Amino acid sequence: MTKLSVNINKIATLRNSRGGNTPNLIQVALDAERYGAQGITVHPRPDERHIRYKDVYDLKTVLKTEFNIEGNPKIQKFVDLVLEVKPEQVTIVPDSDGQLTSDHGWDTIKNKAYLKEIIATFKNAGIRTSIFVDADLKMIEGAKETGTDRVELYTESYAKLYNKNKENVIKPYADASELAVKLGIGINAGHDLNLENLAYFKQHTKNLLEVSIGHALISDALYLGLENTIQLYLRQLK
Repeated sequence: MTKLSVNINKIATLRNSRGGNTPNLIQVALDAERYGAQGITVHPRPDERHIRYKDVYDLKTVLKTEFNIEGNPKIQKFVDLVLEVKPEQVTIVPDSDGQLTSDHGWDTIKNKAYLKEIIATFKNAGIRTSIFVDADLKMIEGAKETGTDRVELYTESYAKLYNKNKENVIKPYADASELAVKLGIGINAGHDLNLENLAYFKQHTKNLLEVSIGHALISDALYLGLENTIQLYLRQLK
């Protein structure tokens, strides 16, 4: 079964907007686990506008499921954080310092030497690695050369065009996942996946090991409740 990792960045954004500790980020993470989430994802950024570095340390001490930390490894503070916390998985993304949200994957060919080096650093520390990539066969082939354990397929274009022509828009992802399987690379996915498009994506993507979902899931929870929402997302993955 594909694992659901709940990205709690939006909870941190809400908390930070008023100061204090409401909503309680740690409690939300623990509740998400209790309601069925098989992982928790965070993406600390340099300005700490949502997840703070302290949050990452605090979460590590209490989480019972898989901890996935996303971020830009060209920021040394991020690398130091990951190596100290030692999550089950690190997902590396090519974000700029002030980027609103991740909007493109790595060029695994152009950045091969750098990616090989940083991935080896994390793997030598016993941390599973995943790299954020577009659904491009050349980028999947390039990912194989970096030594990564997994790739996370960037799914914004799929989500954006899903209602217009889902049969055509899923094809690059299906092809990318098929190639990854042949190359022995695990598949994760994330960005704008939701209750409407998740099941179809799962059905047409081979060996989908994990999805990381935050914005849509937290938004749905405002209407449906967190426990019910997590259960609904899990159903889409069965």
